[in-house]
Amino acid sequence: MRIDKFLWSIRFYKTRTIATEEIKKNRVAIGESVVKSSKEVKEGDVIKIRKNQIDYKIKVIQIPKSRMGAKLVPLHIKDVTDKEQYEILKLRKMTQDYYRIKGEGRPTKKDRRDMDEYAGNDIDADFTDWDDFFGEKEDSNDDEKIEKDL
Repeated sequence: MRIDKFLWSIRFYKTRTIATEEIKKNRVAIGESVVKSSKEVKEGDVIKIRKNQIDYKIKVIQIPKSRMGAKLVPLHIKDVTDKEQYEILKLRKMTQDYYRIKGEGRPTKKDRRDMDEYAGNDIDADFTDWDDFFGEKEDSNDDEKIEKDL
């Protein structure tokens, strides 16, 4: 069976087209050599796949006849990926979920106000006297002094 069809049939990639594109990008290898989409897969081959910045290794136990259900995949392959790779993936997911739960989207107005309050930025202050806001009357005297110097 072709390697692109094999990776699709064991549900490693959602479509055969995606599998072919990943193979063209040199992210799939059998043994130590990078392969083309037409490479035939045999029982006992160890396939190395780079996906989501993780290096997966799978050993072919049996060649499937066609695409199968997810429950039947362990009958055809054995996952021999290093545990370190899964730890890297776990850490990467934890760093992404540090503030927001997945799917919550952008910060709300309340979140923004809470962040401003935490940072010490008080943007809701009422300034009725603009002279006090921009500086005291002494600043206008400084401007007069500068004009006299010129």
